[in-house]
Amino acid sequence: MKYFLPFPVFVMRGLLVLVLASLLVPKSVSAADRDRIETFLEVTGFDVALDSIALSAGSAPDMLGLEPGDFGTAWSRLSNQVFDTNVMHDLALQILSKTLDEEALAHASAFYASDLGQRLVVAENAAHMIEEDDVVQRAGTRIISELVREGSKRLAILKRMGTAIDSSNTGVKAVQQIQLRFLMAARDAGVIELELGVDGLEALLKEQEGDLRLALQASALAGSAYTYQAFTDRDLLAYVEALEHPLMQSVYELLNAVQYEITANRFELLASRLSELAMGQDI
Repeated sequence: MKYFLPFPVFVMRGLLVLVLASLLVPKSVSAADRDRIETFLEVTGFDVALDSIALSAGSAPDMLGLEPGDFGTAWSRLSNQVFDTNVMHDLALQILSKTLDEEALAHASAFYASDLGQRLVVAENAAHMIEEDDVVQRAGTRIISELVREGSKRLAILKRMGTAIDSSNTGVKAVQQIQLRFLMAARDAGVIELELGVDGLEALLKEQEGDLRLALQASALAGSAYTYQAFTDRDLLAYVEALEHPLMQSVYELLNAVQYEITANRFELLASRLSELAMGQDI
């Protein structure tokens, strides 16, 4: 199951609180039990997508105009504590146990348990855990350039896939909200001083929204081109059609919201604890 990290190295990638509030309304069918959700996370590869959120910690100093090395070796220790994969996994289970209904779970699980689904999960898991995002981006961009030169129909399939993955178009606003929550938490912790308040920052982010949208689209397209390079156009078209099914759309809306909310939660906690670090010294 493909998720593009909210904070790639090149791009810091109705708000999440509202999205999750609407999703947390009890469903008309029974909530899936914990064991079935655990299996669902493994079959779909969402467990690896959650683990890969930890890789986005490296972008936190960039947002503050700093480098990880400015905090000394304590940076790695703190980021590992905050982005603990077991904690993030438990957060996901808590949300999904209240929101993921049986029909949607069964539908998505059936697709990803198929031969094509499992091959997709293997490729997506491998791409998720590549720490150097610029490697993926450069390789993916080269593939896109070749597809453009060839006039390949594959490019249209990849773009259609991107639309299906974020059909509700919440990605940009989610990234903006993550940035805002992180900066506000860093300010409140006394780590940085901000000339702008919440309203001013929101206005600034709004001004940059067009550029952010284009950057995220380009990053996602390059990521898909790299991740799925070994698949045929027929495979990818079958995947896109599966993603466009209403039940799969509801699953992706939920899982995108879960991923963004956990990322924001972890970045807020990281910001609140940055004051523990003496610049260039261990804690």
